[in-house]
Amino acid sequence: MIRSHRAWMVLPGLVALAACGGSPPPQATVIVQPTPQVQAAPEVAPMPPPPAQAELVPPPPPTGVPEVWQPGHWRYTGVAGNPWVWESGHYVMTPAGATTWVPGRWAQQPTGTWVWLEGHWA
Repeated sequence: MIRSHRAWMVLPGLVALAACGGSPPPQATVIVQPTPQVQAAPEVAPMPPPPAQAELVPPPPPTGVPEVWQPGHWRYTGVAGNPWVWESGHYVMTPAGATTWVPGRWAQQPTGTWVWLEGHWA
């Protein structure tokens, strides 16, 4: 009789445990947030850049992927005696959906300074 009494005490626990096993596990929710783009400080120069250097554009690399030549341009360093450095042009892969590369340029501001406007895909 004692054994059957103990069985009745254990039975509710087993029933409760079995009921827990029947429910589906909670669903995980994944939230993807875009990585914030770090905005570089605009490149500003107190004077206009020198005339662009002539570049010999080499043939595109044989990768089979469409690539576009991005021309070279001057970067302002602010170093006394040589404030400008030439950054050579190079080929870049065309992103999906892009059709035209708009080259960067130096633009004079109303204050008289010059600011570099980065090139972009259109």
